[in-house]
Amino acid sequence: MSGKIFVAHDALSGLLDDLSKKFKVWIPQMMDQASGHIAFGVYAPGKKPELTRRSRLSPKKILFPSMDTLFKFTYVKDPKDPVRYTIDLKESFDNGPTLVFGARPCDTRGFQTFDQVFLKGQYKDVYYERRRQNTLFATLVCQDSDTACFCSSVGSGPADMTGSDMAVIPIEGGYVIEGLTDAGRKLVETSGSAPSPEQAAAAEQMKRNTAALKIGEDDLTGYADDLTRRFTDMDFWREQVSPCITCGVCTWVCPTCYCFSITDEASGMSGERMRSWDSCMFYLYTLEARGHNPRPTKMERYRNRVGHKFSYFPKKYDGMVSCCGCGRCIRTCPVSIDIRKVVKELKETADDRA
Repeated sequence: MSGKIFVAHDALSGLLDDLSKKFKVWIPQMMDQASGHIAFGVYAPGKKPELTRRSRLSPKKILFPSMDTLFKFTYVKDPKDPVRYTIDLKESFDNGPTLVFGARPCDTRGFQTFDQVFLKGQYKDVYYERRRQNTLFATLVCQDSDTACFCSSVGSGPADMTGSDMAVIPIEGGYVIEGLTDAGRKLVETSGSAPSPEQAAAAEQMKRNTAALKIGEDDLTGYADDLTRRFTDMDFWREQVSPCITCGVCTWVCPTCYCFSITDEASGMSGERMRSWDSCMFYLYTLEARGHNPRPTKMERYRNRVGHKFSYFPKKYDGMVSCCGCGRCIRTCPVSIDIRKVVKELKETADDRA
């Protein structure tokens, strides 16, 4: 076979039914009809994937759950010495094969940031590593960008298949699904029939047309040194961030934010160690035990957020910006702070703004 199949619109549910017998399949689905809230959830027969409208939340939680039990523990008392005890640890981990169907290129590319931090350093995060190894991504070629999208501005694009195992290409009547990795090609070749020559040609044309689109007006990849120059200009940061209410929603919806806290949740002689998402925008995140906080104001915390994505991270990881341009932080910010505007104005001098 060619490593490609064609799936008609009315046959997509059947394909997902078959795949769900082998994988835990996640799809973007309607969570609340009234608000139009779309997020990734586990597929079940009858669930319809929402492939024509973007999800409010990325699939980040699939590989990096918002609440994750790292292990469970039990204190076991020594019957011969009641003041002594041992600790029994049991790892808690769901290691089953997983398929994410219908993510956008910005969603899948977001995991490249996680890979750098959790897999390629001196120490690996085994929880993330196992999920990453057991998860395949079938990524939709994106055709419905809005004014908040800026994937091309950070070195990506609406047809970018970085980190994807399969490309899902919409054409008239359905989708051509193309295997991109060995695992993706193997799955595709056992899941359906090859497209006709006309369908294959339409899919190639769709990819070319989409890849030629420029989503976002500016190049936001060369600002590492400008952040350093602006670091102590608190008037600048105050001007940019004064409306912020430090709600943290920008970090919650971001596909590349990976800050977390670890706590032990115990009851009696047993409990579990939990990892949960945290936010650099929260005052308590950097509060030290003796009461000192190196980032006491929201201006300093937002400076760190922008600096991490557009300066510190690219300096450490060969120019790679820790932002996928999905625009979720822009859409969800209750006071309409636009990270693109903040980054662009890093280059301006005080005289330019006067």
